[in-house]
Amino acid sequence: MLHLHFNCVSEMPPSIKWCIRWAVCLSFILALIPRSRGSTLNCHKMCICASNIVSCSKMNLTMVPSDLPDYTAVLDISFNEITGLRAQWTKHKLPNLHNLLLSHNGLSFISSEAFIFVKQLRYLDLSSNNLRQLDEIIFEPLIHLEVLLLYNNHISQIDRTAFSGLNSLQKLYLSQNQVSRFPLELLKDKNRLDKLSLLDLSSNRIKVLPIQDLQALPAWIKNGLYFHNNTLICDCELYSLMTHWYIRRLNSAVDFKDDHTCVHPGPDKRVLRLYDLNTHMNCSTFKETDQEAYLEQTLTLSCDTRHRNMSKTWMLPGNIAVPPYDNQSVVPLKDGNLEIKSIRPEDSGVYTCFAVSEYLNETLYVVVKVHNFTLNGNSETLNTAYTTLVGCLASVVLVLIYLYLTPCRCFCCPDQGKKNHHEDSIHSSMLSITPTHEDMATKAELNRHVAFIDPKDLQGQNGKVNPNREEEVDEEAMKGKGKRKKSLADSISSVFSDTPIVV
Repeated sequence: MLHLHFNCVSEMPPSIKWCIRWAVCLSFILALIPRSRGSTLNCHKMCICASNIVSCSKMNLTMVPSDLPDYTAVLDISFNEITGLRAQWTKHKLPNLHNLLLSHNGLSFISSEAFIFVKQLRYLDLSSNNLRQLDEIIFEPLIHLEVLLLYNNHISQIDRTAFSGLNSLQKLYLSQNQVSRFPLELLKDKNRLDKLSLLDLSSNRIKVLPIQDLQALPAWIKNGLYFHNNTLICDCELYSLMTHWYIRRLNSAVDFKDDHTCVHPGPDKRVLRLYDLNTHMNCSTFKETDQEAYLEQTLTLSCDTRHRNMSKTWMLPGNIAVPPYDNQSVVPLKDGNLEIKSIRPEDSGVYTCFAVSEYLNETLYVVVKVHNFTLNGNSETLNTAYTTLVGCLASVVLVLIYLYLTPCRCFCCPDQGKKNHHEDSIHSSMLSITPTHEDMATKAELNRHVAFIDPKDLQGQNGKVNPNREEEVDEEAMKGKGKRKKSLADSISSVFSDTPIVV
């Protein structure tokens, strides 16, 4: 049979023989070239395999190698030319893969189903690529992911649900991108990431921060919230926020103190150091506010530490240890806070929280001020000062009514009224709301006088007796149409009696 086959080949035309020889040679040459682009994993020529680590870095790959072993725990395919991570880039599940490194690849596309076979990932590095946007629910299958690196890309758009489902995420790096909106949904509301302790948004294009929302965050979140080297607009609220963080020695404020800058809102658009705004914009120095409470109120003191899950103990004012849990007024809570029930004025003072962890010891002081009155619903009850003011106003009104609205008695005593039209008693003081111009006898009905008459049996005023029992007559009154008697100079200050008479 071999002889016949050899004869058949030898009897072929020369041109066919030449083609067969070239095909055999080409097959032999291709077999010698390593298939480095999208080929089956070759731990001897293409990648380096060390136990459960597979490193295919700097191999000019355009696709992820196929047929990865099930035991792969760390896959490094950084510094290649993989521009897209499509669905099912691995043909089967990799249940043990927890680290995936894809940095420096020029990656510009990630499928929404790219991670359905690697749900056990805990560390994902997508840094230094060409990503421009993060679509919705792109990372949703990665429920165990703890660290996500996205820095040094061109990301300008982030969907509000892009990170939904990452309930275990602790660190998110988004620095050196083109982000212009602070992703507050990561820290609050229903899409917040409960375990997120580090969010790096530095070196982006953020101009405005949600100051009030950031102030309300716990210290262990603020400690890892980085936003230096942005184009923030200078503002005294921003200065107050950062000085507070600096006083608390939060890492985000202390570690990059010189890199916290802002743009002056004026026409010159100067770039200023954020911590110098008290000089450039006359921003007031931050002062820690006290905790205020009212009688019978329940107050909860927060031990707002820089790290999470620290062991906390409290000391009462006067360095008194907190009583056991069965105490009814002061109760340490499970989260480390301190609850004071039915607060009283003697509960005012400085409370001390000692926090201890494996990496940090921290001491916090909380000043409590108790007002000596209660709350009535949503409004504050009147205190002593307000009550006194209201009493004074009421007294003034009653005096005015007493003086000006007393009933006139002229109709009851006509003779006395006529007598008083011509002369005034030297023992009286007159208060008139209408001055007398012409004949007082004819205009008396237009005037209203209030006179306080001393008893007739008194011979003098101010406790003094006039020895001459004479009264001086005003010369101008003598020349006028009636007589007006002068009162003694030393009796002017005492002219009121207990019996008012309206004349």
